[in-house]
Amino acid sequence: MNAFHVIQGYTKMLRNLDAWLGKAVEHATAKKYDPNTLVSARLYPDMYSLDRQVQSACDTAKFAAAYLTGKEAPKHPDTEKTIGELRARIAAALGWIETVKEADFAGADERKVAPAWLQGKWLRGDDYLGTTATPNFFFHATIAYAILRHSGVDLGKMDYIGSLPLRD
Repeated sequence: MNAFHVIQGYTKMLRNLDAWLGKAVEHATAKKYDPNTLVSARLYPDMYSLDRQVQSACDTAKFAAAYLTGKEAPKHPDTEKTIGELRARIAAALGWIETVKEADFAGADERKVAPAWLQGKWLRGDDYLGTTATPNFFFHATIAYAILRHSGVDLGKMDYIGSLPLRD
């Protein structure tokens, strides 16, 4: 598994997430309500709200890039209360991830990944990416999409998939 290309997929989805939030603002404006009410929206009482879904997607992407390259990811406090602040969080995560170059991922598959939450245990980089980071990232991105869709934002499959590298 090419870790660099997987992380590029995360950045594409983070850009899609930013576009969904833009559509959420347009939707709320057209319906004449404050788009920031969506920040606390959730699918079910025991699930994270939109703000935590966005924060978690951003954190998963940046920490995966950091763990797999041996770099230190920037810290972002979870303080976002508006759609604009969530979009800035996405921009900050993307800004850092895009500083990591393909060469930085050399040896990523064999790298020891030992986040604090594993309590002294570790995973090989390829196992971490395939069994933990990728499912976690897409879980949070998908739930964010579902919260917005459930809230009436006009999103469809192509909004989720985003741009395609089409060729003639």
